[in-house]
Amino acid sequence: MLINGGIRVNIEQFSVLIEKLFGGLLKQFDNGEEFAFYNYGPDLIRRIGYATNITPELIEQAAQKKVDLIVTHYDAWDFVFGMKEECHKLLASFGISHFFVHLPLDYAEFGTCTSLFKALGINNVIQQSIDIEGRSLPGIGEFEFPISFQELSERVSTVLSENIKSWKNSEKPITRVGIITGAGNSTKSLRDAHYSECDVYITGEKILYTIQYAKFIKMNLIVGSHTFTEIFGVKSLSEKIKEKYDSLEIIELVEDHFE
Repeated sequence: MLINGGIRVNIEQFSVLIEKLFGGLLKQFDNGEEFAFYNYGPDLIRRIGYATNITPELIEQAAQKKVDLIVTHYDAWDFVFGMKEECHKLLASFGISHFFVHLPLDYAEFGTCTSLFKALGINNVIQQSIDIEGRSLPGIGEFEFPISFQELSERVSTVLSENIKSWKNSEKPITRVGIITGAGNSTKSLRDAHYSECDVYITGEKILYTIQYAKFIKMNLIVGSHTFTEIFGVKSLSEKIKEKYDSLEIIELVEDHFE
């Protein structure tokens, strides 16, 4: 479809492109729970705003920036009581559609884990993050040349544009890196990285047991925020959409660093 000399995308074309990008991953996970399209906006999409999370504040920001479609990693959480209902009310009021995609984006070749590897300068991805028996296995990547734990910690902080937490539990230089973006705080995930002979494990959340187990197995640990360890996957998806429809305008919607 040609509009003002450039290719624009309508809702049907967008849905077809999403199916092509994610393939069998959309069949593997539940529509509605792990991905969904909420059609409140115009049929013709001119401007997409992307973010990790959907919130009332983000929708108001999107309205100010005249966004037609918001693309996020997450839907509004049911256990943030009342927020999903408020989000849908605002989307309808402003006439903005919303597409979210969770686990398919985590496991896509261009998704959250692989995109964070790329952002950190790790081009040799040995294993993508995958789903096995209902949980995520870490993505595994290697630096071409080893770097120090301090250098990697500083790089993660710079890439995420935020303060991070880090625990140095080994003197080994860093070559092999395990990553689960977002809520990778499970000791099982750390054990998976350990069994894969990773020198460091990077994730977006931690609890007491994460820190204790990392220390016990002498695994270096770096923890950023849930939101900003995953933003690169949503950005990558938005760029894939723009590759197909190059006249679309893609903007990042600003989220707070409050985690």
